[in-house]
Amino acid sequence: MKKSKIIMLIAASLLLTLFIFPLWNITLEAPQYPDPIGMNIHINKIADMNPHDIQNINLMNHYVGMKDIPENMLEFSIFPIVVVTMFVLGILFAITGNYRLFLIWFVLMSLLGIAGMVDFYMWEHDYGTNLSQTAAIKFTNEDGTPMAYQPPLFGTKTILNFVAHSYPRLGAVALILSIGLSLVAFIFGKNENKKL
Repeated sequence: MKKSKIIMLIAASLLLTLFIFPLWNITLEAPQYPDPIGMNIHINKIADMNPHDIQNINLMNHYVGMKDIPENMLEFSIFPIVVVTMFVLGILFAITGNYRLFLIWFVLMSLLGIAGMVDFYMWEHDYGTNLSQTAAIKFTNEDGTPMAYQPPLFGTKTILNFVAHSYPRLGAVALILSIGLSLVAFIFGKNENKKL
């Protein structure tokens, strides 16, 4: 079997790890929490980093008018379908051995990855800025505008007495590796085709 086919098979198969490992993690550090609290974001759910973390985050956020961390989102239904579809498509492309299809898969996955990050940012923005008007505690900026509590998309940010960390996890690493390998498969396939 050609190397390009094997690499493309590995690239497509890596997508299945998204059903096991989280894509992203948001961790909060604060003096009142000796152990940081946080949540792991999967393609089909948001889970506690430690037992009862989401419950504690929801209780804390309630006072400043933030919504609860959702148990169900439209994305949790769509993302698994997209992942399975792209896995099957990747396997079929690998079987054909047509290196041009590897490039199409790479472009599709790149666009889907960008769309996923945009969607994640929009959710974070709504979560951190769309606050209840009846919140018990309302903080304002120096100019009098309501304070936003949007966690960073990537990196670390201080929000009041909290330090929020937002970084990719093993699922995202596997996803990036999968996309990168499909490009490698395309390059190998192109070179193999020249030798024929």
